[in-house]
Amino acid sequence: MKTIVPATWTIPEQLQARLGDTAGRQRAMTADGHLLFVLHEPPGPDDRVRKARLLWRDPTGSWSSNTKGSGTQVLKKHLADFAERTERLENQLLAAGCADDYFRLLQAVAPLHRSSRNLHVTLQQARDMVPDDRDLIVARDAAGDIERSFELLHSDAKNGLDYTVAYETEQQSQRSYEMSVSAHRLNLLAAVFFPIAALSSVFGMNLSHGLESYPSTWLFWGVLGAGFLSGLFLTPVIAKRPRPPGGPQE
Repeated sequence: MKTIVPATWTIPEQLQARLGDTAGRQRAMTADGHLLFVLHEPPGPDDRVRKARLLWRDPTGSWSSNTKGSGTQVLKKHLADFAERTERLENQLLAAGCADDYFRLLQAVAPLHRSSRNLHVTLQQARDMVPDDRDLIVARDAAGDIERSFELLHSDAKNGLDYTVAYETEQQSQRSYEMSVSAHRLNLLAAVFFPIAALSSVFGMNLSHGLESYPSTWLFWGVLGAGFLSGLFLTPVIAKRPRPPGGPQE
């Protein structure tokens, strides 16, 4: 029968029967003085299958692991792997400067946060099963600190991403406003000079209308002034803001 337990381990059949072909969820089991942890290695952002890390304590108090060797430090080594990830991600958080950085950080933190939370729950279960083991108390508290660190990392990265998106949106809104103001000013200039341009086009046509040979210059200035005054009267109409839909009647 296929099992994830190393062949050299002599754990009770009762524990063997509770294990499948894969790691499954993190959990602690005990039988006949044996304590068995089914834990997960620290997951990466692209890991879809959790790798099992088994920790076994026999009735004599000796510890063994399928990936960390044996000895009393195997549980501390497992916790140290998660603690090392927190330090690495905290450095990435300090160096984050754009939305892509925060998004990649969130992708890395999310699976670690879930795994550390389940690790804390598992160690609490083991603490209830073996209440007189002080090493489990220390490990349980350390797992709680690690879970809290990942929770803070996730929260800070989420806040950083939200702020970056909001800031970029505000900047884009400001740029759009400045462009609309510039366009409005151009419309006002066009409103002032449009009548002059229209009159110039009319009187500049190569048609005989009797005014082309008129000797006085006041006619030129009169037409120019009339066009300019028309533009001044037209400007307030162009500058008037339209009433928003559903707004109060003026």
